Amino acid sequence: MKKIKIILLIGVVISLGVIITYHWISFKTRHLVFDDIDSIPKNKVGLVLGTGKYTTGGTINLFYTYRIEAAVSLYKAGKIDYILVSGDNSKKDYDEPSDFKNDLIAKGIPKEKIFLDYAGFRTLDSVVRAKEIFGQTSITFISQKFHNQRAIYIADHYEIKAVGFNAKDVYKSHFREYLARSKASLDLVFNVQPKFLGKKITIQ
Repeated sequence: MKKIKIILLIGVVISLGVIITYHWISFKTRHLVFDDIDSIPKNKVGLVLGTGKYTTGGTINLFYTYRIEAAVSLYKAGKIDYILVSGDNSKKDYDEPSDFKNDLIAKGIPKEKIFLDYAGFRTLDSVVRAKEIFGQTSITFISQKFHNQRAIYIADHYEIKAVGFNAKDVYKSHFREYLARSKASLDLVFNVQPKFLGKKITIQ
């Protein structure tokens, strides 16, 4: 019985930690995420956080579609000069950055204004590589609000001045984000580094 109580107590403490972390990140970044394109400050580079173009069922991923739309809107409004797409290209037949590039060009973005980060395997990698590889210390994240908030939280730790432009969301609730934010916090505590760094690339 004593062991069960201890296990339950540990479970309660962990659950509270996860909930508190989620809401703390929302609170800390609340003034740095924007839905209104007129209100968001300008940055040289907008970083689109990658996601797959298709769902596991083979349909178009709306998270992807709405991030494309948000990036195009920002660029055409003059709020960014370049678009950096950071995503997963760990498999030969899976290339998030190139999918984004092709669709951005189809929407009227000049190809010379698009840069690709093929090693954005997760948000931490994308954020750190934006600074260490692409030389950006001030940036606009382009994703859904919940994702932008986590990216800004990570960016702040690495002394990157960041804001987020919120793409249209697909769901009202994101239960997985509770765990994702706790994982992000632990990564920062334990100084987890990106899987790859590499040669620097100048955006100009």
